[in-house]
Amino acid sequence: MTAQTQARIVLGIDIGGTGIKGAPVNLQTGELVAERHRIDTPQPATPEAVGQVVKQIVEHFNWQGPIGCTFPAIVHNGVTLSAANVDKSWVNAPAQQILADATGLPLIVLNDADAAGLAEVVFGAAKGRSGKTIVITLGTGIGSALIVDGQLITNTEFGHLIFPKDTIAEKYCSAKVKEDLDLKWKDYNPRLNAYLEHIQLLFSPDLVIIGGGISKKADKFIPEMQNLRFELVAATLKNEAGIVGAALEAAKHFKV
Repeated sequence: MTAQTQARIVLGIDIGGTGIKGAPVNLQTGELVAERHRIDTPQPATPEAVGQVVKQIVEHFNWQGPIGCTFPAIVHNGVTLSAANVDKSWVNAPAQQILADATGLPLIVLNDADAAGLAEVVFGAAKGRSGKTIVITLGTGIGSALIVDGQLITNTEFGHLIFPKDTIAEKYCSAKVKEDLDLKWKDYNPRLNAYLEHIQLLFSPDLVIIGGGISKKADKFIPEMQNLRFELVAATLKNEAGIVGAALEAAKHFKV
């Protein structure tokens, strides 16, 4: 499959703390046009090791066109300024150049939660919505995207809010915390509820969308949330949002 034969298809790759997955995306519909390919994130997740996995995913699809790639960090002008759930050598690393060199193809990098937010605006639960929308991705950490009247405000880090006291939110109520502590839903839900109330206090959003792998079990937690003034829904694209958003960003950047 090549970009030349499928002019409106772009490869999206989503780099996470535990897995790296990718698939070609139909830019008209937001649908994956092939089954996504996933490889465990190498440990340690150094730039060289991650670059090799990204290259393997590109080769799996025999891809020859532009690539969009998410990363779990603050991304500014192609440079990763943080590294919460990957190797610390990514801090201040030219991530975009590293991954472009590894693949030999035009590539753009953006924050993973921003990609999810972008996908939800174009194809998902935030499509056509005005006001303030916050996308929260619950995974290895907590990612966030802030959308105001359909426009993405990049590089918010609501997972790093000090919450509750003396810790940060993603060490309190991420999906990984639930798994690591073997929390039942009845024990996990109050943590998530308290965090969402804190988000409400700070931002007064109109809509909050929960993404990440945990969104597949939205019926286990969304109905249990209380004292929230905003609408709370699961991400429409669920765990594929990062891949789709990465492809959208690449299409915009490279004018596909």
